[in-house]
Amino acid sequence: MRKLSMDELGRKTVDQFRAADKTPLVLILDNVRSMHNVGSVFRTADGFLLQGVVLCGYTPVPPHRDIQKTALGATETVEWQYFATTTEAVAALQEAGYTVMAVEQAVNSIMLDQFIPASDKPLALIFGNEVSGVDAEVMKMVEGCIEIPQSGMKHSLNISVSTGIVVWDIFAKLKNKQAQ
Repeated sequence: MRKLSMDELGRKTVDQFRAADKTPLVLILDNVRSMHNVGSVFRTADGFLLQGVVLCGYTPVPPHRDIQKTALGATETVEWQYFATTTEAVAALQEAGYTVMAVEQAVNSIMLDQFIPASDKPLALIFGNEVSGVDAEVMKMVEGCIEIPQSGMKHSLNISVSTGIVVWDIFAKLKNKQAQ
């Protein structure tokens, strides 16, 4: 076994990334405090060729050294936009035809392993604040809620970890649908 070289990885240039067909998924950050978490979300969005990231409220925005430290340049490839409130972002994405869902522990949530993304409509997922989660007013607007099944004592994951788990799962499910 040997590791692949940088040349063998087939990484896209910034222009190739921008021109590529994107995974029909947008990530919405609802008042996320940590610049490192924001940078990590950008890096995940780049890794899975997502349509974009929406930053809301007091979520920090690029450019910033602490976001770049984790994003490693992904803020240059991934399209992003800012909204003063998450409710404005949700309304705009719903108007644009997205199914908007929260990633949160909630009544009637769908466990991630049971969630089947639609292949004919883009999806936007809201990830909430590190302490309080997705805002209650935002929860009233979503079309559903996805929950990551957990068995431990904490029943809590860092937003960057949650994003990676959920995005990988949905990416794999959409890819499998395309292969069928």
